[in-house]
Amino acid sequence: MRIIGGKAKGTKLYTLDGESTRPTLDRVRESLFNILQFEIQESIFLDLFSGSGACGIEAVSRGAKKAILCDNSKQAIQIIQKNIEKTNSKEQTEVYKMDFEELLKNKLKEKPNITFIDPPYKTDFAIKSIKTMLDKKLISEDSIIVIETDQQQKLKEQLKNIEVEITDERKYGRVHLIFLKPKREG
Repeated sequence: MRIIGGKAKGTKLYTLDGESTRPTLDRVRESLFNILQFEIQESIFLDLFSGSGACGIEAVSRGAKKAILCDNSKQAIQIIQKNIEKTNSKEQTEVYKMDFEELLKNKLKEKPNITFIDPPYKTDFAIKSIKTMLDKKLISEDSIIVIETDQQQKLKEQLKNIEVEITDERKYGRVHLIFLKPKREG
């Protein structure tokens, strides 16, 4: 796994061993950032369920003002810290070792422009994340939310009951990226 674009392009990243984490594939990450290329500059990028930190670090490499990375695994945080050092992105990153709900409810001080949600598959963490962000007013009208999932039909059904709308959807093998924005009032 490596950084695909920007100032740290080509830097190989450390990854977690084992089956508990499933890193976003390079080709999926490349497509994601190609889609978001005009939104990244000077943005605040929230990477929930960060794993190796690749998505948040990629955002910084491509010009994000700040990446906020969150994971509740001690091993993931150690890998994230090593990857931040390797890519010289310490100044633009905040790392939190905690549950995503704790971060969203109590620690996040600013609204992210872009939120990437890649929770463990077969959980309801994506829906919980969005609901919490809406409740805490962490989403503005121009916010972009991207969910990585392998259960897009179930997720799309659940999203119908939340104040967000799907703006785009991409499929890469069994992985789906679902792009959301808040519903406009009125």
